[in-house]
Amino acid sequence: MSLSFLAGALLCRSLLTSALLFPKDLSPINTADLPGTLSYPWFRGLMTDNDTAKLGLDFQRMLKLNHTLFIAARDHVYAIDLRQAKDALSPDRHLTWKTQDMKNCAMRGKLQDECYNYIKVLVPKNDDTLIACGTNSFNPVCRTYKINTLEQEGEELNGQARCPFDAKQTNVALFADGNLYSATVADFQASDAVLYRSLGEQSPVLRTVKYDSKWLREPHFLHAVEFGHYVYFFLREISMEYTTLGRVIFSRVARVCKNDMGGSPRVLEKYWTSFLKARLNCSMPGDSFFYFDVLQAITNVVQVKNRPAVIGAFSTQANSITGSGVCAFYMDDIEKVFNGKFKEQKTTESAWTPIPEDKVPKPRPGSCAGFGKAAAYKASSEFPDEMLTFIKSYPLLDEAVPSVTGKPWFTRANSRYKLTQLAADTAAGPYSNHTVLFLGSEDGKVLKVLAKADETSAVETLLLEEISVYNPAKCSVKNEDRRVLGLELDKARHALFVAFSSCVVRVPLSRCETYGSCKKNCLASRDPYCVWLKSGMCVAYSTDLSTGFEQDIEQLKLLGTCQDVVTATGNHNSAGDSAYVS
Repeated sequence: MSLSFLAGALLCRSLLTSALLFPKDLSPINTADLPGTLSYPWFRGLMTDNDTAKLGLDFQRMLKLNHTLFIAARDHVYAIDLRQAKDALSPDRHLTWKTQDMKNCAMRGKLQDECYNYIKVLVPKNDDTLIACGTNSFNPVCRTYKINTLEQEGEELNGQARCPFDAKQTNVALFADGNLYSATVADFQASDAVLYRSLGEQSPVLRTVKYDSKWLREPHFLHAVEFGHYVYFFLREISMEYTTLGRVIFSRVARVCKNDMGGSPRVLEKYWTSFLKARLNCSMPGDSFFYFDVLQAITNVVQVKNRPAVIGAFSTQANSITGSGVCAFYMDDIEKVFNGKFKEQKTTESAWTPIPEDKVPKPRPGSCAGFGKAAAYKASSEFPDEMLTFIKSYPLLDEAVPSVTGKPWFTRANSRYKLTQLAADTAAGPYSNHTVLFLGSEDGKVLKVLAKADETSAVETLLLEEISVYNPAKCSVKNEDRRVLGLELDKARHALFVAFSSCVVRVPLSRCETYGSCKKNCLASRDPYCVWLKSGMCVAYSTDLSTGFEQDIEQLKLLGTCQDVVTATGNHNSAGDSAYVS
């Protein structure tokens, strides 16, 4: 029996078993179609720039700092004053950074469209300056800019290991304790994947071991967060544990200690001594678990039931049915797994198994010097060689991180379009006691989901809205890529910025006015952003409305009937099959 046949049989069995317990796709309470969203402000770059007019924006990333939204794209970084962005998206300042090396780039076999300067890194270094890094015709370079003026400060820096060579390659970057933490590929051939620390005045440059698939195997980097003594990296990569089933992708969380100084002159000198990684388990339970293995996006650390957590959007393997799931993970559950058993493969043909505790050296591999189990050591360079040798060979933890409630908060199975982006408001509503998720999709839509935890720790999920955001008339330039590439919340101004390759659109967090003068429809929307006024209007809540409004998220009131409303702007309101409990 061939391995491919066995893999297919296992997959079919998993799909059939999971289908029995798989929740039905939710219908939205409210649908905002294109006619209702055409008026939303949008931005697609400076049309006075010939390359932008011809090729489009080529969005790379967004960064919100105070009252400013920074948009990094091809050859440009734009700064939009959010206080002026309600009716139009127009940058009040921008920087232009074009490559001078297009000729050499083309001589190395690259297409002209690949040889521009794609700004892939844009992170605040401190309160006054930003670090920006661009691909620069496959010769990455970094610069420092003033936040307020976008004027360049100092000299250019080599961008290798801080920024990818190719715009198609993924990367993340974060400043923590005066150091730049980056995750990318460090060579032209994209064979040297690296987690890298640099630019610190007190800390040495450190990286992951080169060309070691136990550390990283064709990773796709998605996000990095600072939490406690660590920097956590979220990624997906080709699994080492299930190579018999082919190139299976697993989602991972990796971490390093912020005070890591590297190893001894004999072992791991100039390399991380604290690098560990574990699998993230987003799956539907059953006789045979159905896994959403492919991490697409993840939030910063937020509060879930008053505990620090991250929330991620996942999809299925390429050879599976197309499906997406949203799972949350407590940070202390991640910590628990990092303190658990390590995983090993004794021979290349044997299965991966946990390493017995009596074979794990002390102090515990992955510990931070000066804390916890490594409190007796002042610096990681003092760790015993036995411990350093162990961590070099066994960075993988045995257990997977379980999701909150043990199952996804939200799933989408009957769509060929995957969820690609995620933003979360865990303090929504007049009393800041609701969680609303905004989920971007491959088909240019944003789903607005309410996730409500009850006293039993179950989570009731409602699909509040399905919003069609992508407008080909405004966003399509060289191709029609409808995928949502970025989401950025601006709660202070009741806005969500939705990024596509060729444009960024400002979407209001709610469309309360579409419920008209019908109190039932307003309250039945269960939208934390909408309230009913005594004057007979459904409006978006603001802090000006301290009293005199109604809201019924729990659906405790029984009101008279109103017909479904289809407004002239293309919005449809219907309770539908909008909720399930996980």
